[in-house]
Amino acid sequence: MRTYLSIAEIIVAVVLIIAVLTQVKGTSGGVFGGGQSTFRTRRGVERIMFQFTLVLGGIFVLLSIASLLVG
Repeated sequence: MRTYLSIAEIIVAVVLIIAVLTQVKGTSGGVFGGGQSTFRTRRGVERIMFQFTLVLGGIFVLLSIASLLVG
């Protein structure tokens, strides 16, 4: 069981890293792109990516706690 939790945690971690790096920041956008310090509302795909990142973060935390409890 611990092996499956570890594998799931690694997969979620990699997907979470990719999701964070692909989010567009400012108008220059892209991976590692600089951003402007203006605040604006997230819309469309950007909002979905933000919510997806939050869900992945929550799943990662739950898997980490479950891994500690099983171990």
